[in-house]
Amino acid sequence: MPSLHPPCIFILEKLQLSSHSHSTDIFHKGKKRKGKKTAFGSTDMMSIRRRNLFSRITLLLFGFLACFTSSEAAIKKYQFYIQVKNVSRLCHAKPIVTVNGMYPGPTIYAREGDRVLVNVTNHAQYNMTIHWHGLKQYRNGWADGPAYITQCPIQTGNSYTYDFNVTGQRGTLWWHAHILWLRATVYGAIVIMPKQGTPFPFPQPDREQTILFGEWWNSDVEEVEKQGNQMGLPPNMSDAHTINGKPGPLFPCSEKHTFAMEVELGKTYLLRIINAALNDELFFAIAGHSMTVVEVDAVYTKPFTTEAILITPGQTTTVLVQANRVPGRYFMATRPFIDVPIPVDNKTATAILQYKGIPNTVMPALPQLPAPNDTAFALSYNQKLRSLNSPQFPANVPLKVDRKLFYTIGLGKDSCPTCINGTRLLASLNNISFVMPKVGLLQAHYFNTKGVFTTDFPDKPPTPFNYTGAPLTANLKTSQGTRVSKIAFNSTVELVLQDTNLLTVESHPFHLHGYNFFVVGTGVGNFDPAKDPAKYNLADPVERNTVGVPTGGWTAIRFRADNPGVWFMHCHLELHTGWGLKTAFVVEDGPGPDQAVLPPPSDLPPC
Repeated sequence: MPSLHPPCIFILEKLQLSSHSHSTDIFHKGKKRKGKKTAFGSTDMMSIRRRNLFSRITLLLFGFLACFTSSEAAIKKYQFYIQVKNVSRLCHAKPIVTVNGMYPGPTIYAREGDRVLVNVTNHAQYNMTIHWHGLKQYRNGWADGPAYITQCPIQTGNSYTYDFNVTGQRGTLWWHAHILWLRATVYGAIVIMPKQGTPFPFPQPDREQTILFGEWWNSDVEEVEKQGNQMGLPPNMSDAHTINGKPGPLFPCSEKHTFAMEVELGKTYLLRIINAALNDELFFAIAGHSMTVVEVDAVYTKPFTTEAILITPGQTTTVLVQANRVPGRYFMATRPFIDVPIPVDNKTATAILQYKGIPNTVMPALPQLPAPNDTAFALSYNQKLRSLNSPQFPANVPLKVDRKLFYTIGLGKDSCPTCINGTRLLASLNNISFVMPKVGLLQAHYFNTKGVFTTDFPDKPPTPFNYTGAPLTANLKTSQGTRVSKIAFNSTVELVLQDTNLLTVESHPFHLHGYNFFVVGTGVGNFDPAKDPAKYNLADPVERNTVGVPTGGWTAIRFRADNPGVWFMHCHLELHTGWGLKTAFVVEDGPGPDQAVLPPPSDLPPC
């Protein structure tokens, strides 16, 4: 039986009370009570009571049944205990931070229109926040979760309840820690079903499965990050990739740490794929089986069939897979896409697609993944992603733009006398490396606290140059500060993200909190404002919350700033975020009473 919501429990209690009073009142001492003369003739007290009781029980029963027929769309409650647990992978056991002792963490299930309450109680030694990646949190940045942007973290021994509505969204999203590098182990899926009676706009699958990609370090992840920062160098790369927390049998001590999915011949399976890796874009394929992409970032797409997918950290991709091959065992495999010569964990994680009745002794076949540096596949795959743009699920692309922004993505070096080379790496947008505040930006904005941030983030880089020409190692005098951009409510924004060859070109997955956006254009080389906008797709561009900026190229996105609050925008490579590749938008309140940031909850953690 589904879990009961509080109104249903109240009705059930009333039903029990009614039935109890029925037995005691009517059959009190086994005597009949005298009735009264009514307009309808003579009756007795017992029949009156019976009628009243019958009416009351009938009303309550209808209410009780409504609890189950109203699509269970009331409140979904979850309890997250942040706790440290010993976990073993790759012949190494170590304590890791988990939710409810699970790695990966529990899946949040909801339906479009539900209200979700997640009480997070922190029993770990680290401060903690949870981000509900891709949920728009309309007017409700207090539930968004990035540390020091929308809240101060939950300290050890304390709790905070994330309270949010799932409005106008359905599909695959995910949640993760949003402080330090703790999302290495603190992450899980969010599955949002459509409203009751609303079918998928693609063939109904027989079953579904969540597939989460991650990374595993044999060492303590927080120590790895700290050591890198102290040396001024990139920290050690991960020791393995994982599928549902397991690296698969190509790694030592991993026979029992292999995820297997059983399928039946002739059935169709929906795979909800999530890239929770910290620092790697990943290819994914299933030996002998093609996939039909039907949704990305909880937005339906025009279906297309592919032998492999590309997915950046932060993105989700939902595919249909038909179990229509010779029954056997087939490897599902993932490994990084990297088209520049920088060190990455290039090892392949595997899981097994196993047909029912096939013994485990059968050796699985490996899929043909694209080459690690297959830029052509990456560009071609992303070009195929299109919004469904149906009458029921339209693509409301802003055609007129009120505000044009141009942000350059750069790496650089900063003086650091204690570091190995006397310098440390930093990253910047428009030559500004973001400095995290000591209090939440949303609180500072809501209460008009001075001195926490400035709203003078430039709309374009201060010094134009040949962004993707010969590698530049010159110091452009990168500045550091907590500088954000103020956006007028309900204005339309176009943002062009331009990769640069400062130290090196590299692809960057950018995530915008609080919004979906349309990817209207992308290209290699320098963005040309005179020619490139003419090539934009304004009819059915893909809509998502995280987009990959191609190596040595650019991406143009558009969105309507109709969600007031403070919204983080950052590279979803944890390495680059830590170096300062981030900023925030302060979207002003609108004129209406339901167009302003909601008041903060009473249990918002203090700084």
